[in-house]
Amino acid sequence: MTTPLPYRVRRSDRARRVRVSVDAHSGVEVVLPRDSPQSAAAAAVVELRPWIERRLAQTRAVRAAIAARGGTLPYLGTNLALRPEAGRARVHRRGDTLLVPADAGAARCALERWYRRAARREIAPRAEVAAAALGCSCSALTIRGQRTRWGSCSAKGALSFNWRLLLAPAAVLDYVVWHEACHLRVMDHSASFWSLVHEHCPDHEAQRSWLRRQGSTLVLFASAGE
Repeated sequence: MTTPLPYRVRRSDRARRVRVSVDAHSGVEVVLPRDSPQSAAAAAVVELRPWIERRLAQTRAVRAAIAARGGTLPYLGTNLALRPEAGRARVHRRGDTLLVPADAGAARCALERWYRRAARREIAPRAEVAAAALGCSCSALTIRGQRTRWGSCSAKGALSFNWRLLLAPAAVLDYVVWHEACHLRVMDHSASFWSLVHEHCPDHEAQRSWLRRQGSTLVLFASAGE
């Protein structure tokens, strides 16, 4: 007898069809249009079971990779050791060590705040250099925490980047900065755009491939809501 797959159901007024997603940190979710019967979720899971099982195997590998860090966190290719300290409220870096609050919940929040601040320090000068090299200017730069986007460029020249990029190697961050900066010149993903990206970031294909394979590991901890 086949073991049932656990999943959760979420109804959406905007959904026009049944959608199934598998997340490395929150498992299987079935999104139903508001007027779809509950049985549609079970039917979708049965139909897509082979794909779901492949994705679940991939998510287990992601969680294993995160667990293998032990008491460290990645930072642009360097592993920083976490050292809890009683009475500490903010994260402080000392060499290759991050001094963090002793309470796990407080440490999680403080670490995200620290990475967000560090992201602005790391990304702003990179974006400025890239924009200048392209003969463009950035009207604004924001640091966000999107689940599915690493960066964006608005029609008004505002750049946005995901702070989780600091958990990736420096070359990956550099690629995303160049990618979005090139949109200051070419807003679409035409051949002209990719030619411009290649001119300034010749190894962009390797970095894009790394993000596709490892992007799910760019979280502080393996848990839902991270």
